[in-house]
Amino acid sequence: MASTERRPLDLDLARLRQAYADGLAPTEVVREVYRRIAAADDPGIFITLVERERALAVAASLPPFSPDAFPLWGVPFAVKDNIDVAGLPTTAACPAFAYVPDESAPAVARLLAAGAILIGKTNLDQFATGLVGVRSPYTIPRNTFDPRIVPGGSSSGSAVSVARGIVSFALGTDTAGSGRVPAGLNNLVGLKPSLGLVPTRGVVPACRTLDCVSVFALTVDDAVQACSVMAGVDAADPFSRPLPAPAPAPSAPALRLGVPRAADLFFDGDAMSAAAFEAARRHYAGLGARFVEIDLTPFLAVAKLLYDGAYVAERQAAVGDFIAAHPDAAHPVTRRIVEGASRFSAADAFRARYRLAELARETEPVWNRIDAMLVPTLPRPYGVAELEADPIGPNSRLGTYTNFVNLLDLCALAVPGPFRQDGFPSGTTLVAPRGRDTLLAAIGRLVQAAAGTPLGATGAAQPALADVPDRASPGEIEICVVGAHLSGMPLNHELQSLGARFLRAVATQPSYRLYALPGGPPRRPGLLRVADGEGGAIATEVWALSPEGFGRFVAGIPAPLGIGTLRLADGTTPKGFLCEPIAIEGAQDVSAHGGWRAYVASLA
Repeated sequence: MASTERRPLDLDLARLRQAYADGLAPTEVVREVYRRIAAADDPGIFITLVERERALAVAASLPPFSPDAFPLWGVPFAVKDNIDVAGLPTTAACPAFAYVPDESAPAVARLLAAGAILIGKTNLDQFATGLVGVRSPYTIPRNTFDPRIVPGGSSSGSAVSVARGIVSFALGTDTAGSGRVPAGLNNLVGLKPSLGLVPTRGVVPACRTLDCVSVFALTVDDAVQACSVMAGVDAADPFSRPLPAPAPAPSAPALRLGVPRAADLFFDGDAMSAAAFEAARRHYAGLGARFVEIDLTPFLAVAKLLYDGAYVAERQAAVGDFIAAHPDAAHPVTRRIVEGASRFSAADAFRARYRLAELARETEPVWNRIDAMLVPTLPRPYGVAELEADPIGPNSRLGTYTNFVNLLDLCALAVPGPFRQDGFPSGTTLVAPRGRDTLLAAIGRLVQAAAGTPLGATGAAQPALADVPDRASPGEIEICVVGAHLSGMPLNHELQSLGARFLRAVATQPSYRLYALPGGPPRRPGLLRVADGEGGAIATEVWALSPEGFGRFVAGIPAPLGIGTLRLADGTTPKGFLCEPIAIEGAQDVSAHGGWRAYVASLA
C-alpha cells in the first residue's frame, strides 16, 4: 500500500501495523491525519496542534519499522491538555493558567519512546471538572454522532479525535468518569486503569488521590496496547504503584457478572437506553457469563461523596488558589464547584474519609460473589441545550455509574455496545477491584467483537479479532488450578489480584484422582497423581503469572497442598496444585465428577 489515496486509511492498530508492514510510510499517515483534521472542521477538538511539518519530521525520523522494538511505531495519538508535553503549553482549558513544561509526563514520554507520533493537545472541561465537555472557554468539540448532544467530558477533545478517525488513540484523565463517559457518547473504548498503574506525574491534578491517565481507543486491544506501554512505577510519583499491566488474553473464563437490581438501574426515563443495555447483556450472556444481581446502594452512596461531600475540597486543594487569584479566568461553573468546597472544614474531610471507609467495607462482600460488575456507561445522552438550562443536574446524572469507581480503588473499561433505536451509540462498563485490568480486557474484547459495532464514528468495521496464544508469553509462568481458584470460584480473586491471565481450560492426563479433603466447610480440593490407568482426567484451568506474582501466589499455599508439575491432555506440563498422599486419609474421592466445579455444583 503506497498511498492513502487508494483506499480509506484505518487507524486501528492491527490494520495500521499491517499497512506499515506492506510498505506504507508514516509520513503518508501524518499527511492523512492533517487532512482529516481539516475535513472535520471542528476547531473545538484541539487546543494546541503540533505543526504539520514538525509531525512530518518526527515521522520521517523514525527508526526502521520494528513493532517488537517499537510497539507504537508510527501511531498517531493525542493528549488531553492537562497532561504535560515538553515544549507545548499545558492550559487545562484555562488560558491564564497556561505554562510550557520542560519535561513530558512519564505516560507521554513512554508512548513517544515506543514510536508514537503526537498530533496535538485536546480540549477538556476546565481543570478536568465535569463530565459534559462543554465547560471550556474554547470552542466546544462536537459530539461525533449528533452535535445537539454533549460530547462528554472532561476528556471531550480526546474522545472526539479518536471517534472521528483523526488519531489511533488519545489520552484522557479519569477522576469521576472522564475516561468513560465520553467513550460511551462517542462509541469508543475507554480504559480507566487501576489507580497508580500509569504514573500521574505531569498531570494537572483534579483530585490527586483519585486521578488516573486513561485511554480512548477504537478497540479494546488498542487501548490495552497503549496502556501497557505507559504502565510501570515512576519513582518520582508518590501515587504510582507496582501493579500488573493489562495484557491480551485469548478468551474470558467462566464469569460471574454482577448487574444492578432493577430498582437500582437508572436511565432517567429513557426507554431506548434501557433497551440498549438489555441488548448488550445478551452479548455478555452469549459469552457464557452468569449474571448475579447486586445491591448498588452502597456504591451509589460512595458516588455522592465525590461532589456532595468534603471530597470536593481536593479540587480546591489542586486549583483553588489559582481561581481565588484569577476569578475571572475560571469558567463560571468550574469556579462555582471549586469555591463551593469552602463550606467544608478539615473535620468534614475526615468525616468523609471515615464514611468512605465504612462504605468500602460494606461493598467488599460483593466481590466474593462476582468477578466483575456490569453497568451502563451512562444513563442517557444529554443535550447541549439541557446543560445550558441546568449546568449541574445532567452532569451529575452522567456520573451515576462512574463516580464511585475511583473512590473505591476499582478499575473499569467502557465498551461500545448495540446502538440505540435512534442510531445513537450506547455502551456498557465493566468494573472490578484494583489489579484486575487484564480480566476486564479479556471480557471487553470479546463482547466488542460480539456486538459488531463500527469503529467510533468512522463507519469502519472492526478488524478481525487477533488470535492471542493460549500459552504463557516469555517472562511468564503457567500455573494450573483445579479447585477454589478456578474462574467463578471463591478464591479466583487471588489470581486476579496478581494480574493473572486466563489461558486455557484443559483436563489432565488420565492419571490423577481428585479428593475433597477433610475439614471446613468449605472443603478443599486435593489432586493426587496416581499410576497410569488408575486415575482419570480432571478439569483444570491454566493461567499465566509474572515471576513475582507466581512467587507471591505460591507463598500463600497452605499444607498439605503444594506446587508440582502437572501433565495435561494438551501435552503441556505447567506448575500446578498437588497434595501430599497422607492428606487423602479420610478424604472423599470425587474424581467421578470430573472436576471440582462439577463436584461443588452437585452439593447445591
